[in-house]
Amino acid sequence: MSSQIDPAGKPAPSTDATEWAARANQAARSVTRSFGRRLLFLPGTHLGAVSLPSRTIKSLSGPWHYWWQAHYVDCLVDAGRRELASKTKFDGDSRPSAGRLASRLVTTIRLRNLLRFVNDYYDDMAWLALATLRLEKLAEETRNPGRRRNAYVRKSLTLQFDSASTDDFGGGTFWSTKRDFKNTPATAPVALYYSRTDHAERAQKLVDWLNSKLLHPDRGVYRDGLRMSQGKVVVDEAIYTYNQGPVLGALLELGGDDNLRRAALLVDAVKRELTLPGTQVVRGDGTGDGGLFTGILLRYMALAARDARLPATTRETANSLVRSTAEAFWAGRREDPNQAKGRRGTPAIVFSFDPQRPASETYPVGAAVELSTQLQAWMALEAAATL
Repeated sequence: MSSQIDPAGKPAPSTDATEWAARANQAARSVTRSFGRRLLFLPGTHLGAVSLPSRTIKSLSGPWHYWWQAHYVDCLVDAGRRELASKTKFDGDSRPSAGRLASRLVTTIRLRNLLRFVNDYYDDMAWLALATLRLEKLAEETRNPGRRRNAYVRKSLTLQFDSASTDDFGGGTFWSTKRDFKNTPATAPVALYYSRTDHAERAQKLVDWLNSKLLHPDRGVYRDGLRMSQGKVVVDEAIYTYNQGPVLGALLELGGDDNLRRAALLVDAVKRELTLPGTQVVRGDGTGDGGLFTGILLRYMALAARDARLPATTRETANSLVRSTAEAFWAGRREDPNQAKGRRGTPAIVFSFDPQRPASETYPVGAAVELSTQLQAWMALEAAATL
């Protein structure tokens, strides 16, 4: 199936909220049924395989990507919120709810991470902290109070963020325990986490640092970070799609005229700087970790599209960016009729990692399919379903 995008990059007029929700459900079923599995066959556990097809022994000895799993939690929370609204489970009454799977996943992340939530990368921990916060809220709304585990996650990871957010390099948050690089990928989600946990002053300080140190003066988007090199602090000029997302989220969460003005400018900058030529489709950033990048941006762009404090034109731009990109991922999907039930080995639906190219080209039959890229498309569809 080839991607069908009109010259303006707009989604088909017939695509309404109900259809987006149905598409998101299909993506959710494909990912959870095919990639999801128990850890060491332990009952009550759930973890996403890094790629398919996979071998159990290799998956246990190789990288398991903590931060991909954190975004898997976030996607399940998205599905859980739709379950709450529709009063219908995304995968049928005989299977676990999205919220239950998300809770199992958080528990299993700790087991796989050697019985702790702390790791060497502060951005990884920030993503899990944000996802767990959303899971806790979902649990409260479903009258299924979260376990003490969620409070433990917040306490232990907040201590990590406090230790990593120092005055070195003028502020910001370190990326890893090496403490030689402060960047947007760590600082922005930590700022968003602080803003959602009643630490607005800390959050604003981090946002101000991003604005002063990493906001590109001409392009209006955020560069990657500051690192120490040969005794000097140098700017990493790389521009990634996902870095813009949590900055946008933090600006909206903090509110206030200055932050909201900056948020509106950032939405416009994304449209100008990070879309495919002649469209309103946000570009892809490849495979591996990059396979998550566009989806993460769309998650927070959807918040802007629904925020009444922003100008109508800004909301319309954000709406179009989300829908157009989600439409491109959907139109470019490859379906496997032999895997309609999403059995392990091959996903029932394979999404391209590049919204400009169909999955039949990027993931031909027989190619290994990465979890990150499938979560990205699922995230995009969930974002569109909120509009």
